[in-house]
Amino acid sequence: MSDADTPKSQGTTPRAGWLTRRFRVAERGSTPGREVIGGATTFLAMAYIIFVNPAILAEAGMDAGAVATVTILASAIGTILAGLLANVPFAMAPGMGLNSFFTYSLVLGMGLDWRTALGVVFFSGIVFLILTLAGFREKVVQAIPLSLRLAIPAGIGLFIAFIGFVNLGLIAPHPATLVTLGDLSPSAGLGLLGLAAAAALDRFRIPGGLLMAILAVAVVGWLTGLAPPPSALLSHPPSPGPVAFRLDLAGALQVALIAPIFSFMFVDLFDSVGSILACASEAGMADRDGRIPAMNRILAADAVATVVGAALGTSTTTTYIESGAGIAAGARTGLANLVTAGLFLLALVFTPVIGAVPGFATAPALILVGVLMFRSVHCIDLSELTTAVPAFLTIVLMPLTYSISTGLCFGFVAYVVMAVVSGRAREVRPLMWGIAVLSLMNLGLKWGG
Repeated sequence: MSDADTPKSQGTTPRAGWLTRRFRVAERGSTPGREVIGGATTFLAMAYIIFVNPAILAEAGMDAGAVATVTILASAIGTILAGLLANVPFAMAPGMGLNSFFTYSLVLGMGLDWRTALGVVFFSGIVFLILTLAGFREKVVQAIPLSLRLAIPAGIGLFIAFIGFVNLGLIAPHPATLVTLGDLSPSAGLGLLGLAAAAALDRFRIPGGLLMAILAVAVVGWLTGLAPPPSALLSHPPSPGPVAFRLDLAGALQVALIAPIFSFMFVDLFDSVGSILACASEAGMADRDGRIPAMNRILAADAVATVVGAALGTSTTTTYIESGAGIAAGARTGLANLVTAGLFLLALVFTPVIGAVPGFATAPALILVGVLMFRSVHCIDLSELTTAVPAFLTIVLMPLTYSISTGLCFGFVAYVVMAVVSGRAREVRPLMWGIAVLSLMNLGLKWGG
């Protein structure tokens, strides 16, 4: 490499572009070329959300085409915000697990209208933003024990994997045993092949492997007649009108929805913090004490993106762990986020293909992401029942009650109860007592209603 090609010289020559200077590319030891490659890699790693999110929210009664457009817009806006506000290569999009919470817990589980559910997401984003700006985030994280923080993603992973198997038809209802093994239909078999392919591509760290598997299964499904093919390759994007700015804020302001609002906030908080810590560590952005100087700005961008996304018509937007793929490819600044966001916006013209992707093609994504999220369970200390019981209840009650918030509430209440009966009540932080009371109120409303 010549001197002219080094990051340092690129950052000091008069020819260096204003974007390079704005994002301090040379200072971070990167180059514009690496940022472009890193941003494109991140897009490929997380682009599956363009297909999966509309499929999940459509089950809540929302217009799938409009949600596809909004998913892309929310992803681009959140990613740009993180890049500009915090100068980090951490992309954002509607979160897996959070979209399942929206559809299967709030709408199908509690019987809420999707407009009211969007109001719940909106207020959860407002609460998240207030806690972040007030510096209260650290207290919330510290109040909840590590075992429960690890149990939350594991439980959500088990939940969305269960949904993936249901969508494939491999898990079916049964009057005696509640669930049983479903038929191995051609579409289910094709979906399982897609799951194997996605896992293999991930094993070899091929960027966009999950997206490739989704598209491959969809194409085979179109060619074999298992699903209707798209009517065109390119077109104008569907109007977001059917879902944009339709949220019911007044309907979301009821006592029964206080716990779901905080549940969304908790899940988003832990999801985002975990992703940020992992990606910052890989990018070398943490200080000697493991702190991320830009943490509050990243979380503020996350909260604002959630509020904007809810207004546009999608579930909670969060920081994506798939950003690590772009970081591994060289991304170190927010310039990579501009590339990722630009590719999301480019996807708007491919909405005919997005709308034609069948459910059995996106189901493997749910299962594989569920597996990846469930891996946090190995870090939970299960040797002591006072720790194991709350974590176990959190994990298993999410899929068994078809409700993420119910699993959270049982876990929070169980932790306080176990601490009291074991003589360790003094170890429970004051804020955790409040969280447990809110959780108990939510469970009481469920049983009473």
